[in-house]
Amino acid sequence: MLFASCSRDVFDEYYGRPDYLEDPIYQQLDVRGNFKNFLVLIEKAGYKDILSKSGYWTIFAPNDEAFTKYFQEQNISDVSKIDDATASKIVKYALVYNAFREDQLSDYQSGQGWVKDNAFRRRTAYYDGFQNKIIDGTPRVIVDANRNGAYVIGDYNNKYVTYFTDEHFAAANLSSADFNYFYPTSDYTGFNLFEGKVKEADIIAENGIIHEVDKVSLPLLSIGQYLEQDSEKSNSKYSLFRSILENNLVSYVFNENVKASYYNFTGKTDDVYVKFYNPSLVFSPNNENYIKQADNDGQSDAYTLIVPENAPLQTFVNQVLLKHYTSLDKLPLYVFQDFVNAHMVQNAVWPSKATSYDNGVGEDLRFDFNSDITDKKILSNGFFYGTNKVQKSNLFYSVYTSAYLDPNYMLATRLFNDGSGIKEMVSNIRGKFVLFLPSDSLLRSLGFDYDVNSSIWVYTNPTTQQRITAGPARARLYRVLYNCIVATPNGELDNIMTTSGIIRTGDLDFPGEYIKWNNGKIFAAGNEEKGTQVTITGKDIQQNGVTYYIDNIPQFAEDPQGKKIKALAGVAGSQFSAFYNYLKNSTLYNAATDAIQGVALGTSYTFIIPNNAAIAQAKLDGVLPASDNPALQGDKDKVADFISFHILVDKTASDDGLTTGQFETLRKDGLGEKTYVNVASTSGTLSFRDLNSMRTANYVKAQSNNLADRSLIHLVDNYLKLPE
Repeated sequence: MLFASCSRDVFDEYYGRPDYLEDPIYQQLDVRGNFKNFLVLIEKAGYKDILSKSGYWTIFAPNDEAFTKYFQEQNISDVSKIDDATASKIVKYALVYNAFREDQLSDYQSGQGWVKDNAFRRRTAYYDGFQNKIIDGTPRVIVDANRNGAYVIGDYNNKYVTYFTDEHFAAANLSSADFNYFYPTSDYTGFNLFEGKVKEADIIAENGIIHEVDKVSLPLLSIGQYLEQDSEKSNSKYSLFRSILENNLVSYVFNENVKASYYNFTGKTDDVYVKFYNPSLVFSPNNENYIKQADNDGQSDAYTLIVPENAPLQTFVNQVLLKHYTSLDKLPLYVFQDFVNAHMVQNAVWPSKATSYDNGVGEDLRFDFNSDITDKKILSNGFFYGTNKVQKSNLFYSVYTSAYLDPNYMLATRLFNDGSGIKEMVSNIRGKFVLFLPSDSLLRSLGFDYDVNSSIWVYTNPTTQQRITAGPARARLYRVLYNCIVATPNGELDNIMTTSGIIRTGDLDFPGEYIKWNNGKIFAAGNEEKGTQVTITGKDIQQNGVTYYIDNIPQFAEDPQGKKIKALAGVAGSQFSAFYNYLKNSTLYNAATDAIQGVALGTSYTFIIPNNAAIAQAKLDGVLPASDNPALQGDKDKVADFISFHILVDKTASDDGLTTGQFETLRKDGLGEKTYVNVASTSGTLSFRDLNSMRTANYVKAQSNNLADRSLIHLVDNYLKLPE
């Protein structure tokens, strides 16, 4: 017995609570004497026992001064008037998981370790859980999504608190002005919890750390809840935006596992639904977590939603969204997705740095945060800004808009949107474009369509009825539509109805083919080949250019370029005839198809064709044999080299200044090495120079810029001499 008693004493001494250990949180608050009201709420909430034992908490404890202000704000006499449910909210929202000193709160607990001074938020013990709502007139039990577009069992979607520290502000290049933007009547002290001051930090307890605050904080609303609360007011400011969001981008999905959790929690057997926002949105306004790529990423960032008030939004709806639709419910889903994403940012947008953020469609924010913002709130899952204007998104003010918001042009829009890159190009309001826009009915009459059941493009040749599908059909339509886009930085087509000329389609980074225009009509190589034309029937002026509506398409050529040269040479008195006579008899030419060896359809070329006098000089100089149909192989090779050297590969040069420099020809030397010609072009001039004799061949303007398959054919006044 003596031995057992001694053993127990040794055990208790070794494992007993050390004398130097501070009291637990509850006892610390009790001893300090200025947390009497908060202690009452802790007991009402059932947290006395939890906070009196071991644990690992941070608690932002409101002192009695804070409660005196709270009683006045709530028009109640004392703490006894606070019910148990409210007590629980206040206590749980004051509790942060894990113990953090003031100097640790500004650090982000990333999966790779602590990131110094990169945090301004922490997850609390409070969550909303199951909620009873009336959805479309039907009572339902719902829970909010706890991921963007998803729900994970076991994650309770806990709300966050936001605090402001000197350390984080310095690291993020923020200042007290960012704090006062949200809380203009509060003082920034270097350590604030929301608008409240931390009166004393780092009160050490056995089971955590206490920070004394002078403000009582009830759980803040999420962004989604803030919109919902506003919509219930008679003077709602954002009800139109919320209706667009809720009516088109929200779904309620029954979840058996959540129903089981609800039963275990309440004993009730109601069906439970998860409220999901469309997964295309950059965030779900009801998701209290951040992106959740890492467990704690909500410490270092949050969401931002910028919401236009009803009046400016209604004007936008009437003038833009419904320009070609009768009502909002007729709009395609992607319009709502883009519109809402244009007002979302997957970051906390600090007012002093608003110009450095991009919205959910990749644009800068086009708001003046000094004059356009009428409401600003820090909420549980991010920042909310109310505004007196709509984001002037590229998607709604560009030539792209003409197709995007008109049900008559959905085939073009579908291709623009499918990763082709066209959407991004023509919706850039900082560029300037002309878009020639074919309607769905026109494209279908020419054989193009989209099979929604199989999700594939279809092309049926109107003449032969031959049908192709999927990639080849899409590629054909893509080429047609790319020929309908012209970068016009200097308004080159502003007077298209009264002028004529030639211009390159596409943009500077990805050039397209050349087309011509003449007094309101346009022609691509295929139109000239088939004897058709495209007439402009109307226009739509947008911020970045003009959309011209058309009655036909700028068709691409499908005949070999040799056929076009043949046609040019067949005109009486043609200056192309001498060159063609050598070409047609050369080893490069296929007389049956008019194809030129080494020249592939669908690839860009420039044909530099010396006129009859230049060919005659080449014969005199011995560069070409005297006969245009030589018998000797050496002379045949000489002709083939001459012709190949006058064809530029993968480059289409015109007199527009867009193509200058040294470019590869079709001709290879005896060792298989590439040969090059220099191109000089300005607006209205075009010349070519060989790098051997430095001979220059100037284009003959009146007979140049002839269209062929992805090619231009120019008549020049000299020949180019091959390298020795």
